[in-house]
Amino acid sequence: RHGLAAYPHLFEDGRIVESVPDSATRIDAQGMVVMPGGVDIHCHIAGPKVNAGRKLMPEDHRKDPYPGTAVTRSGSGGIVPSTFTTGYRYATMGYTTAMEAAVPPLSARHTLEELHDTPVIDKGFYVLLANNIFLQSLIKEGRQEEFQQAVAWWMNASRAYAPKLVNPAGDEPWKGKRNTNVHDIDEKVDDISPRMIIEAFVKAVDAMGFPHPPHIHSNNLGHSGNYKTTLETMRTAGDKRLHVAHIQFHSYGGEVGKQPTSKAAEIIGYINQHPNITCDVGQVMFGNALSMTADAPLAYMLRGINKNKWVNADTECESGCGIVPFTYQGHIYTHTLQWAIGLELFLLSENLWQVILSTDHPNGGSFMNYPKLIRLLMDRGFRREEIARVNQKAIANTSIRDLDRELSLYEIAIITRAGPARALGLKNKGHLAPGADADLTIHDEMEDKEMMFNAPRYVFKSGVPIIADHEFREDYTGRLLHITPEYDQKIEEVIQPFFESYYSVQFENYPIDATYMHNNEVIPTGL
Repeated sequence: RHGLAAYPHLFEDGRIVESVPDSATRIDAQGMVVMPGGVDIHCHIAGPKVNAGRKLMPEDHRKDPYPGTAVTRSGSGGIVPSTFTTGYRYATMGYTTAMEAAVPPLSARHTLEELHDTPVIDKGFYVLLANNIFLQSLIKEGRQEEFQQAVAWWMNASRAYAPKLVNPAGDEPWKGKRNTNVHDIDEKVDDISPRMIIEAFVKAVDAMGFPHPPHIHSNNLGHSGNYKTTLETMRTAGDKRLHVAHIQFHSYGGEVGKQPTSKAAEIIGYINQHPNITCDVGQVMFGNALSMTADAPLAYMLRGINKNKWVNADTECESGCGIVPFTYQGHIYTHTLQWAIGLELFLLSENLWQVILSTDHPNGGSFMNYPKLIRLLMDRGFRREEIARVNQKAIANTSIRDLDRELSLYEIAIITRAGPARALGLKNKGHLAPGADADLTIHDEMEDKEMMFNAPRYVFKSGVPIIADHEFREDYTGRLLHITPEYDQKIEEVIQPFFESYYSVQFENYPIDATYMHNNEVIPTGL
C-alpha cells in the first residue's frame, strides 16, 4: 500500500519483471493501494443455463443498458449481465480472473464461445461430473483406476479446469421414477451414495495432481440442519484437498421444515483445524438475485418463490439445471440469517487463506456487490448500522453482534486475490513477485471502502492499461485456463459403447477440438 514509488512493480510482455529500460512508462502511485488483480473462484457467467437466466429477465436488461465506447462494446447489465458487460464490470472492480462454476460437458462448446466473448478477464470453468451416469457405474463396480482415467478423459474432452460435484447422487433419482432426492451422505440410490462419489473424486484428483481439488456443492443445500452433511462431506476428504462451494448455504442448524439457525461457528471451526479444506463463502447480499444451479431438486423446491418464472432442465446423462429469479429482503428471517452467517464465516476464520470471497453470483447476489461486502468486513461501524436495519430475531440467532473484527487491506487482498489464486493452483496470479501475471489494480485509499473498491484508478491486465484515471483506455481478450491431464487412451474403448447406447451425440463428435480453443493457456497437472 506504500505505492510504486516505494516498492516498484515493473512489468514487460505481460509479466512482472525485476527490471525495465529507463524509457519505460512510469506511474506515480505514491500513497495509493496497489494490489494484484482480483480472482473470482466461483461465479456463473457463461453457458446455456446463464443464457436461460438472461431470457427470464428481459426487464432487468432494459433497466440497465451498457453503452459502447471507443474501446468497449455495448451490452446489458442486471443480475445476469451480457458477456461484454460481465467482463467490463469485473474490470471496473479490479477483477482480472473469474471461474465459471458449473458446466455439463455437453454444454462446454457453448460455454467456451461465451467465455471467449467475455472481454478483459482470464477465465475457465468447472465441469459437472458427480451425476454422470457412466462415471457412477464405474464407482459402483469398484473400478477406481478406470474411473480415474475416465475423469481425465472428460477433463480433456470438455477443456475444463476442475471437476465440479453438485448434490452427488441426487440428480438421477429426482429426474427418474422416484421423483425424490438424497437426504443423507450415506443414503444409497441404485447402490451408490454421495460419500462413495466424493471419495472417488477426491482420490482420483489427488492421484493425478490437478491444480484445484474437487469443487463440491454439498448435498442438502439450503435445508435446516444441513451443517451435519457439510461436516461429513469435509471429513470424507480425510487429509486430501477439497473445496466446498458457497459454504454459507451449507451452514444451517435447526430441523427440516423449521426455521434455520446459524452453525457458522461449527463449520468454520472444522476448517480452522483442517488446512486441506478451502471454501468460498457464497455471501447473501440484499436485493435481486437469481437461483441458478445444477441441483435440480433444489430448484424445483424453490419454484414457488416465483411461480411465473422458473426453469428446470435435464442434460442427458450428465446433469440437471434449475433457475428461479429471487430477491433477498432484510425484513425476512431466513434472508437475514443467511446474510449474517456469511459474515460470521469470514470474521471467525483463523486462516483467511482458506476462506474466499464470493456471492455465488448470481445466487447470493451480483458480483457487483463485492465492494459493499468488503466494506462490511472492514468497517465495524458500517456493519453495525446494517445489522440494525434487518430482522432482529434472525440476528439474535447468530453471533454477528459480538464480532468486532475488522479485516485489514492485507486480509482483503488474501480473500479476493492471493487465496483464490492459491486454491486454484494459479502460481502466476494473486501476487506481485517477478514472474507473476501483470494483472494489477491501483486504488486511491479512501475511508469508504465500498467506494474505494468500486472504482480503482488503474487496472492493468497482462500489462495492458485497461483503465486509467477511472476510464477505459484499452480493450483486451483474456485467456482461457484449462488442464489436459494424461490418460490411457484405452479408456475410450470402455466409454464409447455407453455413448452409442445412451447419448444423442456421437462419440467422435463429443470431445472439443482445437478450433474452439482461442487464446488458451494450459495449467500444468501432476504432483
